[in-house]
Order: sequence, then C-alpha cells, then structure tokens
Amino acid sequence: MRRLIGWMAAPVALLALQFPVAAQPAPPAGAQAAPEHRLDWPRLLAEGSRTEIQASVDAGPHFERGRSAQWLLDQHRRLDSALAAVAPQRRGTVDAYVLVAGLDSDPVFGREAREAARVLARRYDAEGRTVLLAGSDGRTADALPMGTPQALALALATIAERMDPAEDVLVLYTTSHGARFGLAYHDGDQGYGFVSPLRLRALLDELGIRNRLLILSACYSGIFVPALASDTTAILTAASSQRPSFGCLAENDWTFFGDAAINRALREPRPLGEAAETARRTIAQWEADAGLEASKPQLSIGSGVAAWLAPLEARMPPAASEPVGRPAIESLPAAAGH
Repeated sequence: MRRLIGWMAAPVALLALQFPVAAQPAPPAGAQAAPEHRLDWPRLLAEGSRTEIQASVDAGPHFERGRSAQWLLDQHRRLDSALAAVAPQRRGTVDAYVLVAGLDSDPVFGREAREAARVLARRYDAEGRTVLLAGSDGRTADALPMGTPQALALALATIAERMDPAEDVLVLYTTSHGARFGLAYHDGDQGYGFVSPLRLRALLDELGIRNRLLILSACYSGIFVPALASDTTAILTAASSQRPSFGCLAENDWTFFGDAAINRALREPRPLGEAAETARRTIAQWEADAGLEASKPQLSIGSGVAAWLAPLEARMPPAASEPVGRPAIESLPAAAGH
C-alpha cells in the first residue's frame, strides 16, 4: 500500500497552547471592531475520537515551520507569477481550467503532477488556462510554486475570477498521500496540512465553481465522492473510502492510478467514462498480479455533466499521445502505500 506517514497514522495534538481569553472593550462609535479571541488556541490536529479528528481536519489545518523569509518570498512570487498567467474565458466557448496539485514533496508526486498538467491541458484544450503546483521532481530545477492547501485555495479563487461559472469547467487533479479523513500536504519536515472533503466542498461552493471534473489520486480518496458529488460534477478517485492505493515510492515516475488513468487512458481520444473504466481494469490487473488488495477506484458522473463535457470532448486531439516515464507496473515487487 502507499506509505502512511507516522504523524497521520497516529494523530496527536500538534499545537494546544493556552492563552487567557479576555473580554475586549467596545470600539468607539464608527470604528471597525477587531476580531475577538473567544476560544482557546485550537489544536491543529486534535486528539480524541474520529469525530473530533475529522472536525479538526475539516477546518483546513495548514502550517509551515522553520521556513526562511526568503523561501516564503520566493513561494509568494512563484504563485503570483503562475496565477497572473491564467487567461480569461472565451465567451460562448466551454473553457476548461486545469489545476494540478502535487501536495507532497516525495518526487513521485512532483513527476506525476508535471505530466498530468500536460496531459489534461492537451486533452481539454486548456493551454494558457492551466495552473501547476508541485514540489521537486528530483531531477530538474524549476520555479513551480509548491502545492500547499493555501496555494490550492488561491489558485481556485483565481480560476473562479477568470471563468464564467455558467459555461466553464474546473478540471482538478491532485496527487499525494492520503488518510481516512482527507488529502495530506507534507513538504519535507516543514510543511503540514490536510484538505478534507468538506473543506474542498466549502471552497468550491464559496467560489461558485459548479462544473467540475475532480480526479484525486491518494489512498482512501473515495471519501470525497459523497461530499462532492452533484449533477454537474464528475469525480474519479484512486481508491474507495476504505482502501489504500499503490505505487507511490519516491523513486517512481507514477502511482498506479496516475499511470493507468493519466499516462494511459486519458491520453486516448475516448469518453471520460470509458477511459475511467479502462484505467480501473488496468489497475485491478496490476494489483491482482502482485497479490495486493484491490484499491477499487471510484467514478461518479452527475446527470448534468454531459452539458459541459460533450463540448470539451468534441475538441479532444484526434490522436493519442505516447506514455512517458517508467511504468508503475515495474514497481510491483516493491509496491508501497500512501
């Protein structure tokens, strides 16, 4: 299975400071009231029951520790540059806005995110409307902004400003480790956080992004289906809500799901549902060959998805592109979970 990180496998209170909560005097007439401290300092990842842990994760915890000022400034500039380049929508055309986020610094996610951005931009005619957030691919130096929960939210907000929500579409691909309560952000020993199903739904609802193709590569990613499904949403996940997925060894070029779905099926000019089923069969065969428990990728396509998907698929390139990288199947003898 994909490797579980220790601090996710056994959640503990990451921060539980106590400061006195004092009543604040009323502001003068006409002055702007400052936010009050009404509650104790929250735990970023609570101890306790699964319900308490889930509630903590749904609040969108994210923190950086030990970051240099230069790193923070550099990331700010990288993200600003990436978001400034996002083109506006074309009136009367169903435009896809592709957002790809590698949420973990293990190089497999950086490599997968980079190629996924290319494949999805080509498939959905999203040149100039693609944002890529990812850590290092372990091979080349580039100036990508890291995929953090904050960067993800800012990218979604920017896309919402550029698109026409009545006709345009968000295509979101994430790749990372996962836990039973959400996607994990983990950058070395300095960046930590989670994106839960309710957190992602809250962001999309707030921004009015209704037409959306969500492709989530992580263990237990099927937990996102009930929270995000709608009549105008299509969701593909690497696993069910109860199963891990495979192939995330740091040295790999692809996870099983990324290789089967992005590197193979979605390169072909075939409908989304057919591509998802082809990827599912491929993954099932790889897992069976390795004696692994089936990950059971999930697919949900809303009844109104065809209204925006058909125009996009009508513009797909007529010829398939060639798969790249080391096939995930070659890592079967040493498959690892995430």
